[in-house]
Amino acid sequence: MNFWFVVLSLMGLAGLAGLFYLVTRFRKFGFMQKIAEKSKLLSWLLACACVASTFLFGLINIYAVVVVIIHLALIWIICDIVAAIVGKRRGKRSERYIAGIVALAVTAVYMTGAWIAAHHVWETDYTITSDKVDSPLRIALIADSHLGITLDGEDFAKEMEKVQAANPDVVVIVGDYVDDDSEKADMLRACEALGDLSTTYGVFFVFGNHDMGYYNSRDFSAQDLKGALIANGVAILEDKTVPIGDDYVLVGRRDRSMTWRASAGELMAQTDASKYSIMLDHQPNDYDAETAAGADLVLSGHTHGGHMFPAGYVGLIMKSNDSLYGLEQRVSTNFIVTSGISGWAVPFKSGTHSEYVIVDVIPAH
Repeated sequence: MNFWFVVLSLMGLAGLAGLFYLVTRFRKFGFMQKIAEKSKLLSWLLACACVASTFLFGLINIYAVVVVIIHLALIWIICDIVAAIVGKRRGKRSERYIAGIVALAVTAVYMTGAWIAAHHVWETDYTITSDKVDSPLRIALIADSHLGITLDGEDFAKEMEKVQAANPDVVVIVGDYVDDDSEKADMLRACEALGDLSTTYGVFFVFGNHDMGYYNSRDFSAQDLKGALIANGVAILEDKTVPIGDDYVLVGRRDRSMTWRASAGELMAQTDASKYSIMLDHQPNDYDAETAAGADLVLSGHTHGGHMFPAGYVGLIMKSNDSLYGLEQRVSTNFIVTSGISGWAVPFKSGTHSEYVIVDVIPAH
């Protein structure tokens, strides 16, 4: 069963249940109770209007509305439970509906934090040692910009200025650069920003599951995207290996969502085993094969670090992904999954944040 079908279905059901629950909660406020004494119908209508105010997030997209409703409902349930426990221990209930006030305040703070976590981009650094290399390599890893969600073309260009300040030797884009809702103007501006980067070895790109487009709803095609990337000096790796200096080799994989792709073993058979191999694979779900193939470092995105807790852990339970976030070593292979410089559809992040990653590979001797 498709992971996102399950997640979106659960979100839809939870959103509908949350709507009903919130309407009943708003009617518990004192001013609503006074209105209900005169007109129950009016109190229900006003309660519905209060909940309907969350639909203002629809100016962003429908997913933002559902996420806000679910979080408000869950936090409100927790506050109601806590208030009930406290009231029982005290032997009396508060005349004011304090639980509702606290629920609204906590949700506002929580969602504001989630908004900041999604829209502000941090730098995350890793250092890896290897006895295969004599010279260090600084890699800038970028994934999941999903242009148009939290970053438009100009925003992305500003983030590339921060990446440039880190002086990377090579920049790698590991998929989901654009989305079905991305606009051509933003795509072109973002590609120009990649072309403005100054590195030792260049900028390399592998496709993610959203880059080709699912619904043909955007104003540019996958070929337009390829053309813009190539025009700005970005090398597209589709099941292709490229040497980087004397000690390194890049191995770019086609995405798992594509009709066919070479296996990790087939790609690694094309490389010199004495060189340090850096495999780019958008989705982190082929760890066993990549470990067996002898890749030294695998860089991925796709998970958004879980995006909204606990969605990412559902993916792990369903075995949609082998890892959610961060650095992990299996045998002699290091895996890094980034939470992404943005994310798909939902303009909030909880339990994670937006980032670009700087990886320093240094000699072990």
